[in-house]
Amino acid sequence: MPAPVPDLQPQPAAAGPGPSGTRRSDIFDGIKQGVLWGAAIAVLVLPLFRPNPVAPTPVHAAVQADVSRQTPRFADFGGEPASAEAREVANWVVTSGDNRKLFFVILDKLNTKVFVFEPSGKLRSATPVLIGAARGDDSVDGIGGRPIALVQPQERTTPAGRFVAEPGRNATGEDVVWVDYDAAVSMHRVRTTEPKERRLERLASSTTEDNRISYGCINMPVAFFENVLKPAFNASYGVVYVLPEVKPLAEVFPAAHALALKQGGAV
Repeated sequence: MPAPVPDLQPQPAAAGPGPSGTRRSDIFDGIKQGVLWGAAIAVLVLPLFRPNPVAPTPVHAAVQADVSRQTPRFADFGGEPASAEAREVANWVVTSGDNRKLFFVILDKLNTKVFVFEPSGKLRSATPVLIGAARGDDSVDGIGGRPIALVQPQERTTPAGRFVAEPGRNATGEDVVWVDYDAAVSMHRVRTTEPKERRLERLASSTTEDNRISYGCINMPVAFFENVLKPAFNASYGVVYVLPEVKPLAEVFPAAHALALKQGGAV
């Protein structure tokens, strides 16, 4: 397999007000540390960044919604083929309301496929994607701040879990959707700067093994990013659920697994 080209590192937070390059989590970190200018910037930036801000829950938080007293609901895949695991998590999201009335995305790593759902749980669209070259469900500590040349092949993973995602820009100013800013993992348009990588051909193939090429970011067709993902995250947060490929689903999303058992395996 050809060697992957680097996915770009995140852009540092902007010094002045405005949505470009400024992470809401950075602002809240400043407030927690008692930095006065952090609070001042928050007052200026947040109304511009998102008209109706929703406080994000911690990254990787496996929310344990009590599904025992809830009426099971089913996500509407609209006839789109999907794995049982993707359906389990989607059903749990709409039953528990874990997406907090935001658009949500499910990434099925084993099948290298992304599903974008409306807040109601109706599928907006789906697409094949390119993901991290290495198998694994965790990011190495500090990898987001490491020079790309020092990222080892076995460290090029797309982490699994629940992430509060947000639009932003990378170091070159390209607009992306950050999944895990600290680990430098984002969803972005497929890059074709290295023809030998054949990224477009990989996306178009019927296999999944050749879809593993990136340093951890999720590459998707340009038209899908422009017409489906970007409008869903237009100056807004969303929730991304990345299914594991090594760990059991019940370990990463125990509440989803519990709901599936309650439904008798009907997904």
